[in-house]
Amino acid sequence: MSTYPDDLKYASSHEWVKIDDDGIATVGISDHAQQALGDIVFIELPELNTVVAAGNDIAVVESVKAASDIYTPISGEVIDINEALVDAPEIVNSDPYEQGWLFKLKPSDEADLDELMDADTYKEMCDEE
Repeated sequence: MSTYPDDLKYASSHEWVKIDDDGIATVGISDHAQQALGDIVFIELPELNTVVAAGNDIAVVESVKAASDIYTPISGEVIDINEALVDAPEIVNSDPYEQGWLFKLKPSDEADLDELMDADTYKEMCDEE
């Protein structure tokens, strides 16, 4: 059964975002998404300092089932990537919300967050799929 932490915002494309106290956004894929993908075997992370707009593809996650584009839920500049995933992409399967984050952004438009779903709304969407 998937988990949906209440302190995150979710995109309909199954990415999550968490804004920390410094205003930095951490992004990953949801528990629902990693379960649907199955065993993750490779992750292509974005380049540092890449400037992205909300909804643009930014990374690729490959599993034993398929390759899936990852979209950035908010606009901003990539300031950090989770290097641990290069050698151990399966971390996303075991801990998608903590150790399995993909990248961090310096947001450029806080209003993007208003377009995302809260945990309850995202869960309802996933239950309907």
